[in-house]
Amino acid sequence: MQPKMVQALRGTVDDVMFYNEDTGYVVADLETEEAMITVVGELGHLEPGEELELTGSFVTHPRFGQQFRADSCVRALPSTVVNIERYLASGVIRGIGKALAKRIVAEFGEFTLQIIEKEPEKLYRIKGISPQKCEEIAESAQQIFGLRALMGKLQTYGISASAAMQAYRRWGAAAWEVIQDNPFRLCGAGIGLEFRTAEKVAADLEIPANSPKRILAGFRWLLETAALEGHTCLPFPDFRMLAGRALGITEQDFQQAYHDAIDDRVIYSYSAPDGDYIYLDVYYEAEDFIATRISAMLSFSPPEDFDCTKGIAQEEQETGMTYAELQKKAIACAFSRGIMVLTGGPGTGKTTTLNSVIHLCLKAGSTVLLAAPTGRAAKRMTELTGREAKTIHRLLGTDYDELGQLIFQHNEQNPLQADVIIVDEVSMVDTLLFEGLLRALRLSCRLILVGDEDQLPSVGAGHLLHTLIASRRLPVVRLTEIFRQAQESCIIRSAHQIVSGEMPDLREKSSDFFFFDRRNAAEAAAFVQELYHSRLPQAYGFTPQNDIQVISPTRKGILGTVTLNQLLQDTVNPAQYGKPIMKNLLFTFREGDKIMQIQNQYEMEWTRAGERGAGIFNGDMGTVVQIDKGTNTLKADFDGRIVTYRAEQLDQLELAYAVTVHKSQGSEFEAVILVLPEGSDRLSYRSLLYTAVTRAKKLLILVGSPRKVFEMVQNQQKTERYSCLCEMLQSMVSREELPIGAESADA
Repeated sequence: MQPKMVQALRGTVDDVMFYNEDTGYVVADLETEEAMITVVGELGHLEPGEELELTGSFVTHPRFGQQFRADSCVRALPSTVVNIERYLASGVIRGIGKALAKRIVAEFGEFTLQIIEKEPEKLYRIKGISPQKCEEIAESAQQIFGLRALMGKLQTYGISASAAMQAYRRWGAAAWEVIQDNPFRLCGAGIGLEFRTAEKVAADLEIPANSPKRILAGFRWLLETAALEGHTCLPFPDFRMLAGRALGITEQDFQQAYHDAIDDRVIYSYSAPDGDYIYLDVYYEAEDFIATRISAMLSFSPPEDFDCTKGIAQEEQETGMTYAELQKKAIACAFSRGIMVLTGGPGTGKTTTLNSVIHLCLKAGSTVLLAAPTGRAAKRMTELTGREAKTIHRLLGTDYDELGQLIFQHNEQNPLQADVIIVDEVSMVDTLLFEGLLRALRLSCRLILVGDEDQLPSVGAGHLLHTLIASRRLPVVRLTEIFRQAQESCIIRSAHQIVSGEMPDLREKSSDFFFFDRRNAAEAAAFVQELYHSRLPQAYGFTPQNDIQVISPTRKGILGTVTLNQLLQDTVNPAQYGKPIMKNLLFTFREGDKIMQIQNQYEMEWTRAGERGAGIFNGDMGTVVQIDKGTNTLKADFDGRIVTYRAEQLDQLELAYAVTVHKSQGSEFEAVILVLPEGSDRLSYRSLLYTAVTRAKKLLILVGSPRKVFEMVQNQQKTERYSCLCEMLQSMVSREELPIGAESADA
């Protein structure tokens, strides 16, 4: 792909067709000496009459044709009388409309904007401007000119208009003074500028490399980067080495800044048996709260006014089912302890046990709430239990603080009204989300955590389910018996072989498990295309849209999800003359396409049979039902919830004919085609293969090489995630007080 040629453009804003207040993204017509050109980019609030100098490149929009995508912008207030009047008439300054703009410009001419900014009291001369109106105009003008000035200063460092707008909202007219004093405040909550970008401003302001402000911001940057890799903390020696190398500071500078940061509680140090670990405040407070709260939950015994043994016997009589001893133990533990973990692989009876717990809790008169970390996992939990399950975020209720940070409506002051809360797929829950859940529970509420510890850990920081079990301080019941019906499935048998480090029998051609040796990537892709489009639908009656899911460990390469999605889309939903399309950076969307939402959007509205609601979540899968070129919108159906996307919101969507293993977690599909590309060594490990295999309900097809499968089965090495939650739990709950059921964690 050839790089786009960077070009310069100069002109006057003629009209603004679209503006996003949150991001600063704008679509406007720019009048140049040669022609009228459509300009797009994060340029902030533009008004007709403004004069712009832009750098960027010309791109071709599928519907609107050629546009200029601006990467940087130098703005100037209009300088001619005609453009000044157009600018004011646009309504940019509160209190000035078209008629008043004409009178003001007639009075002050080309000096109009200088008068409004620096001598607004002179506006009294104009008929129709009272002292009160003059103050209103002056106040609005100061905001407009202040924001423009800030954007102009920050854009010289490549800082986006949206970041400048967020800074101005936070600090107002003093924003530039705040930034001059400490440009690294731009890296904080509500703005989130990258540390290396803030360094450009700091260098220009001649802030020394050993400035405590820079080093403290660098500490936070290092720990935030570690959190993106799954760590809630870092060992002190690693932290010191990274700080010295990345920040270029001496040991003396490090020690001084480190002790100041500890004293100010910006970062925390925790002394574990194997040494000290360094935390960001948010993660230290989260793990400390989790450990403290679990200790309290274990000490608080629920009222024992329900005869669980009798209840289990009645369940067996009513359902005709006989529970295994470990299942009975799990049910009893759910009634006797404030918190417990139920774990086990596929076919071991987790769902049966869970349904029994729910039925008995309801018989006991308890209020039961069900939750899961993703929309797909919540939907599956609903299907398996027959009761509504919500995402954890939806259960807790979401809101935003004054900095635009996500907060939960349910907390210690407003707890959930429930006696029992059951959370499924806990392996996907990260540390901060679990903290939020615990803060929303009454102390008397029992918490039942269900999950498979052998699956992939959460995308966010922490390795929660693994840590809770490894601490040996919680009641844990691990179901190990594979029931007879499940034993008949080669998918389930293979999954248990994989997790035990055994190679599954790839020669077996059972009714639900097939392996096809395809080592050439292009041949494998063509074979997947054939399976998806014709062979599986013809042989099993599966529909590609609803029943078959292609899964790959990677997004890259011929067998990565990006290329596979384009290939499969062209196979089952090809381009047709006159069929409308919309595009984002990676994908072209057509009516009928299978899609996935890849961001949590708590306020995004949906409709369903007259009902209205909000919230579309990362991992939700749906179908494009309409593309309206007149309004430039796309409508998608997520299990009956109809959501409308504007063009600039399409970066939230991906095609979903093929998804990564991580994106498939928490879901089950009738048929799974799992491709295992050669190479991709970073993704060749056992838990990833195990997670992918357990996504299939009725049919699993592996496409790859036996050597690749063997590599993944043998590679038990997992990326280590640093956390001290295990040690915190062990320090707060003594081994002698190990709760009933915890001994089964050894099973």
